Amino acid sequence: MSAPAVPFQSLRSGGVSAVAIPSVGFGTWEVPDDVVGAALADAFAAGYRHVDTARLYRNEEGVGRAIRESGMPRDQVFVTTKVWQTDFGRVREAFEGSMGRLGLDVLDLLLLHWPAPAQDRYVDAWRDLLALRDEGRVRAVGVCNFQIAHLQRLADETGELPAINQVELHPLLQQRELRAFHAEHAIVTESWSPLARGHLTDDPVVARIAARHAVTWAQVVLRWHLQEGFVLIPR
Repeated sequence: MSAPAVPFQSLRSGGVSAVAIPSVGFGTWEVPDDVVGAALADAFAAGYRHVDTARLYRNEEGVGRAIRESGMPRDQVFVTTKVWQTDFGRVREAFEGSMGRLGLDVLDLLLLHWPAPAQDRYVDAWRDLLALRDEGRVRAVGVCNFQIAHLQRLADETGELPAINQVELHPLLQQRELRAFHAEHAIVTESWSPLARGHLTDDPVVARIAARHAVTWAQVVLRWHLQEGFVLIPR
């Protein structure tokens, strides 16, 4: 039986053609480097074509190895990694380190992992991401865990907003105001922890919907994300 088709969304990419991102990705937070290969082999067999990693996760080498061992053409696997806040003063060096560990020449999506506003470096770091994109090293760029004030400052000081903002998002934390800002400015919303760390297991509303459709509680919650138009990265 063939793997189910996964919907895509479009990310803007600096005035060139939009970048297609699979709406469901495989998150690798807390998946060790020596385990992530087997996990991704199962994920690819199930139909995943979007992998989310980060330097902080310490599994970029395993992710890159799994992609190569999958035998799939490079353009069939969408890869995201991230720049941690301690690297905001050395974004290019951090990026090259990630690319070396992943074994890639071009990255699909690069994100700033947190704004870390106390450092007051995220605007300059964002400029570095835009430069990498404009050089063709990265197809699209975005951020994680940015709130409206952080996003607005990027727009005010650089003239360009992120293509995507990855934030904690699930029915228990719906981020309505932030999502409205995203919608107004064509920023794709991406959900991390989309299953609320299992806290919806016994939710009565979710349970009623699951029973009505003869599916699991997790399927209900994942469908909610998709119907709301989010990109999501369950683990």
